[in-house]
Amino acid sequence: MFSFFRKKTDSGSPWETQRMPDVMPVAEPPAVAPVAAPAPVAAPTRPEVQPPVSVSVPAPAAAPVVAPEPASAPLDFLKRVFTGAPEPTPPAPVAAPAPAPEPVAEAPREAWFQRLRKGLARTGSGIAQVFTGARIDDELYEELESALLMADAGVRATEHLLKDLKQRVKAAGSTEPSQVKALLADAIVDLLAPLERALMVGEHQPTVIMVAGVNGAGKTTSIGKLTKHLAEAKCKVLLAAADTFRAAAREQLEVWADRNQVEIVSQEGGDPASVTFDAVKAGKARGCDVVIADTAGRLPTQLHLMEELRKIKRVITKADGTAPHEVLLVIDGNTGQNALEQVKSFDAALDLTGLIVTKLDGTAKGGVLAAIALWSRDRAAQSGKKVIPVYFIGVGEKLEDLQTFNAREFASALLN
Repeated sequence: MFSFFRKKTDSGSPWETQRMPDVMPVAEPPAVAPVAAPAPVAAPTRPEVQPPVSVSVPAPAAAPVVAPEPASAPLDFLKRVFTGAPEPTPPAPVAAPAPAPEPVAEAPREAWFQRLRKGLARTGSGIAQVFTGARIDDELYEELESALLMADAGVRATEHLLKDLKQRVKAAGSTEPSQVKALLADAIVDLLAPLERALMVGEHQPTVIMVAGVNGAGKTTSIGKLTKHLAEAKCKVLLAAADTFRAAAREQLEVWADRNQVEIVSQEGGDPASVTFDAVKAGKARGCDVVIADTAGRLPTQLHLMEELRKIKRVITKADGTAPHEVLLVIDGNTGQNALEQVKSFDAALDLTGLIVTKLDGTAKGGVLAAIALWSRDRAAQSGKKVIPVYFIGVGEKLEDLQTFNAREFASALLN
């Protein structure tokens, strides 16, 4: 087809393409020859030959029309294939992919917010009822004070929130209790916002995380959920079963390791510090991204056991001079103000870097986060240390019930 197109382009004139039919006049009747002899010009005979020649002319004429089509048709086809647009019009490929990723990214978090809202219903119900009245007066603030104390926000955090709220109401000129409710949510967000921080993984190889907590706080279960999230993020995780005092804890951690398909270092009846040391060394040798050490649950009043935790931390530093990179405390939201005391005691012993708050769905004492936030802020101001963040909060037993902490989500779920 391409040789035919070039041949037509190189031809000098249409008459040259018609020389092949010159043999055709031989078939003409000889009777006309005497008359045509004085005029040997071929002009009269060529028009008679043109009709046969015109039969072959459409072929060259059709070629230029067909030639551009193969060049454009595949382009339109590929555009539809790659963009998925039903029509080859320009707007369709741009508009079709844009809305697709949005619901995929937002749906899990929206579902989590609904679970958080349901989990905090017992804590927030007493606070939300305060704003059902028709007036903003001293009685409203008194009822709100009682509701915050009942939610275990603590005396100092309650006083702080009420003072902040009154200033906001005055500045905004609010006249409706519903407006005061929205301003209270803003006050809670400002108090809890410093607790928001992402757990950093990858700055060190491996990132060594030491996890502590009292018995029954959900420490081992939280480690299992955290391991699942890390494994899904393509992180290579190694677990250290340093809770050697309780066989059930080691077996529970082994179940999580098997479920998440990660490696585990454990010893039956071994020394907790030794197990942790071996795990950190193994994590470095095997190129792991994260090493998580599960320690024995204990009360902060058990001084000899708290000293064991200090020993584990020292041994981790011997195995890796920069570790542990995170020291997390798992606290039970059901314990209210006792959770704050646990944070203080474990921080004094281990210098905590983060918190995991569990079981907020089973309590009316979720306001303890306000007390923790205020204490952590004062601690940072006095010692120059960073505020202890809340990395994760949990409202159930399922894997998806452990999620990152967001102050705005928490305040909205608490008051709605």
